[in-house]
Amino acid sequence: MKATEFDLQLATLRPTLRTFTRRFTRDRDESLDLVQDTILKALTYRNKFREDTNLKGWLFTIMRNTYINNYRKVQRAKTSHDNTKDLYFLNVEDTHTFNRPEESFEFKEVWRNVNALKDELLMPFKMHTSGYKYHEIADQLNIPIGTVKNRIFHARKEIQRNLAGYQ
Repeated sequence: MKATEFDLQLATLRPTLRTFTRRFTRDRDESLDLVQDTILKALTYRNKFREDTNLKGWLFTIMRNTYINNYRKVQRAKTSHDNTKDLYFLNVEDTHTFNRPEESFEFKEVWRNVNALKDELLMPFKMHTSGYKYHEIADQLNIPIGTVKNRIFHARKEIQRNLAGYQ
């Protein structure tokens, strides 16, 4: 299918896509954004579309996946919005915390056990708990990704074994 033919069919399916968004949302703006995101992705990944595929079904799949991904992203974020002047509530110190974990014996004991790990287990474990992805750790330490996963697994097991008496 030529690019112009693809674009023409895409343009004719726009109202159908708009109608299909009602399955996901009743909000007009969110609906229009979803259609726009779907069309943008379809144009971006036009080369992945195969001739023997139903274009309408392909677009519906893109739309459904886009909606699901956006929904998950919003659920993960779940941030609170402070609309006060100068972000007052975000800057207020929490005075209701009586238990300070950095001063507790258990917290210190966990970190003592973490730091007691062998260096080959400690480095991947600390990087992983700091937010690095497996492939980033593998690249940084010049080891295979399977080795990274294995070392993190064994680090967790060793820490659990050492802390078994505290449960």
